[in-house]
Amino acid sequence: MRVFYGFDALPHFVRPTVTVGSYDGVHSGHLALLRTVAGRARAQGGESVVLTFEPHPRVTLGRADGLRLLTSLEEKIYLLGQQGIDNLIVIPFDKAFSALAPDTFIRDYLVGRIGAETLVVGFNHRFGRDKQGSYDYLGSHGFGLEVVEVGECDVDAEKVSSTVIRRLVAQGDMARAARLLSHPYLVIGTAAAGRIRTDDPLKLLPPAGSYQVRIGGRPARLTVDASQNLIIRDGCPDGRAVLTF
Repeated sequence: MRVFYGFDALPHFVRPTVTVGSYDGVHSGHLALLRTVAGRARAQGGESVVLTFEPHPRVTLGRADGLRLLTSLEEKIYLLGQQGIDNLIVIPFDKAFSALAPDTFIRDYLVGRIGAETLVVGFNHRFGRDKQGSYDYLGSHGFGLEVVEVGECDVDAEKVSSTVIRRLVAQGDMARAARLLSHPYLVIGTAAAGRIRTDDPLKLLPPAGSYQVRIGGRPARLTVDASQNLIIRDGCPDGRAVLTF
């Protein structure tokens, strides 16, 4: 998967099928949408392109109080890279970008910069200034885009959302969180002297306790202390660490 930061110096994409979103957690609902994107791109002999945001829009819009994220940007890239996606564009989400009208975003960026032919959206997708854009909006302002809507995702009759999964992780219910994610909960950080430090201050960690995890593919016992320090009981090699619950 190629990763691009911003819209400058993008290559020519072949018949792009595109989707846009925060993708916090890259959960089951996201995966259904990403499979649609990758499948449509292959069927059309084109490329799949995912657009995501950094920082999270709530940070830029001043609504980050209490916000905790399931995935840092590094973790999101790691997970998206496993989904058969050809290209990822990380959008610097600043005040100017947040103020774009929906038709400006479609015309100047999706069509103008990327050359999108197909846009895949979730059932509740909103975009553009004040979330004015929607699936219905795209039907009348799509600038020639084919628009595909992916429905809501349930796992074991439970609706999947980043909000629900955040609550489960905050409660320490890692098994149920993993079920809704469709993959183990991921933490990427820096290990030193048996401790793992995360780089994103907004990263959501489970509450204090002892957890069975895997680090670098091997089983380990993790202690999360009252200060949210991550301690591997038997130690681990120093350097970048990939930990899963």
